[in-house]
Amino acid sequence: MNAYPNAPGHRNVDTSVAAAAALAPKLGRLQRMAEAAIRDAGTRGLTTDELAARLSMDRWSIQPRTSELRRKGRIRDSGQRRANCTGKLAIVWTAA
Repeated sequence: MNAYPNAPGHRNVDTSVAAAAALAPKLGRLQRMAEAAIRDAGTRGLTTDELAARLSMDRWSIQPRTSELRRKGRIRDSGQRRANCTGKLAIVWTAA
Protein backbone atom coordinates (compact mmCIF):
# COMPACT_ATOMS: atom_id res chain seq x y z
CA MET A 1 0.00 0.00 0.00
CA ASN A 2 1.25 3.48 -0.83
CA ALA A 3 1.88 5.93 1.95
CA TYR A 4 1.78 9.71 2.06
CA PRO A 5 2.80 11.62 -0.06
CA ASN A 6 2.14 8.99 -2.73
CA ALA A 7 -1.32 8.40 -1.28
CA PRO A 8 -3.73 10.99 0.11
CA GLY A 9 -3.32 11.67 3.81
CA HIS A 10 -6.13 11.31 6.32
CA ARG A 11 -6.72 11.79 10.03
CA ASN A 12 -7.82 8.24 10.93
CA VAL A 13 -11.42 9.44 11.17
CA ASP A 14 -14.00 7.60 9.08
CA THR A 15 -14.94 10.64 6.98
CA SER A 16 -11.30 11.54 6.36
CA VAL A 17 -10.42 7.94 5.44
CA ALA A 18 -13.36 7.82 3.02
CA ALA A 19 -12.35 11.12 1.41
CA ALA A 20 -8.77 9.90 0.97
CA ALA A 21 -9.97 6.64 -0.59
CA ALA A 22 -12.21 8.52 -3.03
CA LEU A 23 -9.35 10.83 -4.04
CA ALA A 24 -6.69 8.12 -4.41
CA PRO A 25 -7.42 7.23 -8.08
CA LYS A 26 -7.08 10.91 -9.06
CA LEU A 27 -4.07 11.80 -6.93
CA GLY A 28 -1.33 11.31 -9.52
CA ARG A 29 -3.16 13.37 -12.12
CA LEU A 30 -3.86 16.19 -9.65
CA GLN A 31 -0.24 16.25 -8.50
CA ARG A 32 0.97 16.38 -12.12
CA MET A 33 -1.44 19.22 -12.93
CA ALA A 34 -0.32 21.21 -9.88
CA GLU A 35 3.36 20.63 -10.53
CA ALA A 36 3.03 21.60 -14.22
CA ALA A 37 1.21 24.84 -13.36
CA ILE A 38 3.86 25.77 -10.78
CA ARG A 39 6.64 24.90 -13.22
CA ASP A 40 4.93 26.98 -15.94
CA ALA A 41 4.83 29.98 -13.56
CA GLY A 42 8.64 30.02 -13.53
CA THR A 43 10.43 32.10 -10.92
CA ARG A 44 7.28 34.11 -10.22
CA GLY A 45 5.75 30.94 -8.75
CA LEU A 46 2.22 30.54 -7.44
CA THR A 47 0.50 30.73 -4.09
CA THR A 48 -2.01 28.00 -3.33
CA ASP A 49 -4.87 30.40 -4.11
CA GLU A 50 -3.27 31.32 -7.44
CA LEU A 51 -2.68 27.66 -8.22
CA ALA A 52 -6.31 26.80 -7.47
CA ALA A 53 -7.51 29.66 -9.71
CA ARG A 54 -5.18 28.62 -12.53
CA LEU A 55 -6.50 25.05 -12.37
CA SER A 56 -10.14 26.14 -11.87
CA MET A 57 -10.28 24.13 -8.67
CA ASP A 58 -11.22 25.04 -5.13
CA ARG A 59 -8.39 25.79 -2.74
CA TRP A 60 -9.32 22.90 -0.44
CA SER A 61 -8.78 20.38 -3.25
CA ILE A 62 -5.41 21.74 -4.34
CA GLN A 63 -3.71 22.77 -1.08
CA PRO A 64 -2.96 19.19 0.00
CA ARG A 65 -1.27 18.63 -3.36
CA THR A 66 1.28 21.37 -2.56
CA SER A 67 2.12 19.64 0.73
CA GLU A 68 2.53 16.31 -1.08
CA LEU A 69 4.68 17.82 -3.83
CA ARG A 70 6.87 19.64 -1.30
CA ARG A 71 7.37 16.39 0.62
CA LYS A 72 8.34 14.66 -2.65
CA GLY A 73 10.88 17.40 -3.40
CA ARG A 74 9.07 18.46 -6.60
CA ILE A 75 8.29 22.04 -5.48
CA ARG A 76 9.85 24.36 -2.93
CA ASP A 77 9.10 27.45 -0.88
CA SER A 78 10.60 30.25 -2.96
CA GLY A 79 10.98 32.57 0.03
CA GLN A 80 8.56 34.98 -1.65
CA ARG A 81 5.22 35.83 -0.04
CA ARG A 82 2.05 37.26 -1.60
CA ALA A 83 -1.34 38.02 -0.12
CA ASN A 84 -3.92 35.27 -0.39
CA CYS A 85 -7.70 35.70 -0.57
CA THR A 86 -7.86 36.56 3.14
CA GLY A 87 -5.18 39.22 2.80
CA LYS A 88 -2.65 37.17 4.76
CA LEU A 89 0.76 36.41 3.31
CA ALA A 90 1.09 33.01 1.66
CA ILE A 91 4.01 30.90 0.48
CA VAL A 92 4.87 31.28 -3.19
CA TRP A 93 5.72 27.83 -4.58
CA THR A 94 8.25 27.28 -7.37
CA ALA A 95 9.54 24.14 -9.07
CA ALA A 96 12.42 22.46 -7.27
